[in-house]
Amino acid sequence: MEPIVKITAANLPHLIAAAAILAAIAAPAIAATSPRDADALAKATYIYIATVRKDGNQSKAAPVWFITTADNQVLIETSPTSWKARRIKRGSPAMIWIGTRTGPAFIGKAEIVTDTALQDQVIAEYPRKYLLAWVGFARPSRAKLDRGQIVVIRISPTRDLPDGFQSAPGTPAPLLDEKAKPASAE
Repeated sequence: MEPIVKITAANLPHLIAAAAILAAIAAPAIAATSPRDADALAKATYIYIATVRKDGNQSKAAPVWFITTADNQVLIETSPTSWKARRIKRGSPAMIWIGTRTGPAFIGKAEIVTDTALQDQVIAEYPRKYLLAWVGFARPSRAKLDRGQIVVIRISPTRDLPDGFQSAPGTPAPLLDEKAKPASAE
């Protein structure tokens, strides 16, 4: 059998470039959680979440309960009519502060989850992490999900925000991809 491409010194740079392009296409768009954030998530009881309004400005950061997946994606549950759920459904990224309103911060891709395994993870782990959920207060359940009373949101960290970055409702939100240009810059 003949090789599809014969590797020679002349075509090696082209093969390396093609391999880099294929690796970029195959690589997930979401960056791994930084060690700083992974450590803070492991110790925190709350995260503070802000979304991006239609005008491009930050919303107010609200404290929420959360759990993390094995790869440090953040899962929360909320009402489907909450502002955060409505904005995320429309494609808003999420800005997250870990532990306190001034804690380590990151921006991430947020999405409403329909995967029952992730929903079940929230149902099972909230009561283990939060005493109030264990006794039944604000406890997520399969029935609430099936009736549409709650939704599960997954936040996949994209990049860390600088140390000291604070919530500033009404001001322009940072871009999900820091290399992208704002629409007004074009």
